[in-house]
Amino acid sequence: MAYAEKVYKVRNGKTTKMFTWRARFKAPDGSWPSEPGFPTKRLAEEYGEQQEAAVRAGRWTDPALAQTAFGAWAREWMAAKSPRGRTVTTRWARLEAHVLPKWEHTPIRGITWFDAEQWANGLTCDDVTATHCLTLMSQILTGAVDKGMIPANPLFGRRRSRTAAAKEDQAAREEDKLWASADVVLRIARRAGPLDGLHILTTAFTGVRWGESLALRPSSLGKRSEGDFACPTLFVVEEVAEYAKRGPAGERLGMVLDLEPVKTKESKRRIDLPPFLAKLLTEHAAGRKGEFLFAPRGGGHWRRGNFGRQVMRPCADGRKAVTKVRGRAEQPAVEPIMKGLTMRALRHTHDTYQEQIGVKPALAFEQAGHRRPGIKAVYQHPTPDMRRDRLDGLQEIYEGAMSALGWTRVWE
Repeated sequence: MAYAEKVYKVRNGKTTKMFTWRARFKAPDGSWPSEPGFPTKRLAEEYGEQQEAAVRAGRWTDPALAQTAFGAWAREWMAAKSPRGRTVTTRWARLEAHVLPKWEHTPIRGITWFDAEQWANGLTCDDVTATHCLTLMSQILTGAVDKGMIPANPLFGRRRSRTAAAKEDQAAREEDKLWASADVVLRIARRAGPLDGLHILTTAFTGVRWGESLALRPSSLGKRSEGDFACPTLFVVEEVAEYAKRGPAGERLGMVLDLEPVKTKESKRRIDLPPFLAKLLTEHAAGRKGEFLFAPRGGGHWRRGNFGRQVMRPCADGRKAVTKVRGRAEQPAVEPIMKGLTMRALRHTHDTYQEQIGVKPALAFEQAGHRRPGIKAVYQHPTPDMRRDRLDGLQEIYEGAMSALGWTRVWE
């Protein structure tokens, strides 16, 4: 049974007559932990009785564990988790850049929603990253709850209230997101050449993610058959992840480009191909000698930054004339087509095309690899007619752009 005992204060090495009360209570393992600092005997006894009641109910947490520094527990939690390599890298980046500088030495019991939200709203990073930092902290604290270190996660289920400046910043970025008309996509694809240009064209007309596009193989080309409907497809099952590999304690082990399964079950999908793209990809696959459909000429996998610098920027942004020097041929100036266009923007382009041609949400979410929220995701499903209308619409967009450009072939 819980009890209280006096704790006399010491001044200049001598025990005084002044005292406080310390609560003693029986822990699940039979030991008798204590909690000091109570001004009265009754308060100490009540605290001890509450702890023993929590023990009997199976809800008790060790107060000593609750004093664990957040940084120490975060490292233990990270070492125990084994998600995809890219996910580990992203988590460590957020911890090192934003979370640990503030919360490294804070006891996990000392973290409150008010303090965490105020801290997130004061971060100088972009608003989405600030929210993701809070989410990561909440995941780590939920792990502390599961281990019996704290009774509850103060961040769980809370929704961040953004500042007015953050809301304006988010709105501005939404407006800046790019998409490209089909004639622009075709012009950039032609400038990039048949190999990299087909990579660009495929992204714009399938919405395949960057990492997914790098993992596509000739065997990814297949066929969908539903009743009297059949069409060529692109089967997405894995992706190439680019990340800094980390050890158990977060130490950097170097950059890697590695194949991983796609992140979600919705991402594993068959993308229906419009006729023009199916023909181009089939011809391309038949002539490929490498393992993957889209790769640098030297083999391996593209790094996102290298593809941007070597392909997207000169093809979309244009370039100045290059004079002939030793080891470098003369190159004429190239006019810009659409400055700032990226492969990510081309994925947005595909979904924009789907909206333009009226693709039903049940099919649009499936083809983009997104999880559709709400009850309609349970009750509505793509039909062959929906698929046929989508392919007809994408083919019409392509043919309309080719006609407007006066082209009969994408690459001469």
